[in-house]
Amino acid sequence: MKDMEHTTKALFPGSFDPFTAGHLNILRRALTMFDEVVVAVGINQDKRGFFEMDKRISIIRQATSGIKGVSIIKYDNLTIDTCRELGIRHIVRGVRNMIDFETERSIADANRRLAPEIETIIIPTAQEFAHISSSAVRDILKHHGDYSEFIPKGVIL
Repeated sequence: MKDMEHTTKALFPGSFDPFTAGHLNILRRALTMFDEVVVAVGINQDKRGFFEMDKRISIIRQATSGIKGVSIIKYDNLTIDTCRELGIRHIVRGVRNMIDFETERSIADANRRLAPEIETIIIPTAQEFAHISSSAVRDILKHHGDYSEFIPKGVIL
């Protein structure tokens, strides 16, 4: 039994526009390492997302319904600042391929220089989800295609 005095938390940041089956895979696997994972939906003031923020959060709520240890927040500052505000010492990032890995490693290196007390955990997406990206889902949606295999079961867009 886990010591309730010492719960471990991680931040899972992203735009999640939309939250995909691959994101859910990373989240579920992160929950095997942490007691709580905070899904942090980033607000980028410079660009309008495909889905409005409230819709993105609604999709994540649908996808994580019944999963213990998940909370959802919005944020619009540096990820490390959000971690510090929440007392979180771990960032979880998912990668689909080596290009994603190199990008995430560069971000993790920058974050480590700015906040050495915060560690980034990079989790490779399970092979069956490696082809799924939010941009591919958005393209399928724009062209009225069948997106059902790319998003978590039970989610209504």
